[in-house]
Amino acid sequence: MDFNRFEIEGPLEIIPRKLGDERGYFAEMFREDKFTEYAGKVSFVQESQSLSVRVGTIRGLHFQTNPMAQGKLVRCATGAILDVAVDIRHDSPTFGQWIAVELTPEKCNQLWVPAGFAHGFCTLLPDSIVSYKVTHYYSPECDKGVLWNDPAIGLAWPDVADAETLSGKDRIQPLLADLPAYFSVKD
Repeated sequence: MDFNRFEIEGPLEIIPRKLGDERGYFAEMFREDKFTEYAGKVSFVQESQSLSVRVGTIRGLHFQTNPMAQGKLVRCATGAILDVAVDIRHDSPTFGQWIAVELTPEKCNQLWVPAGFAHGFCTLLPDSIVSYKVTHYYSPECDKGVLWNDPAIGLAWPDVADAETLSGKDRIQPLLADLPAYFSVKD
């Protein structure tokens, strides 16, 4: 299992080692000991899944605030997505910067998005199923977001990204500049 870091401190791409033969393959998708070594001690309490039927479906940019701030371990079970994380820790030297990783079932890779980051994705193939393990339960009161195409963030969404697929909630999220200081590097 490989753990790839980014220039932004926090997110990790996790790539399992696949053992294959003519029947297919076997891969360890999660090992608490290895994960803790790279990401710190976390506990997953909920797993959710979404299906996006259309290519170019955009979901995000979402996060939850304290006391229900979520870290997310994201993987794509079918299809393919461009998965993104935006640093929204106000005192971070990388505040407003983002990373992106293509997640596919063939690669079996996952993205760890810690609390203090907004998360979103765009589907690259039809019928993409995304699975999320999270560190706190969903809380409507703590559910927040930031505008998916905020020019201050400057996310490079893929050409297939289709704004018509946005939920009503995602169309009206605030700009990064209008977010309160929900998170700190010290959290």
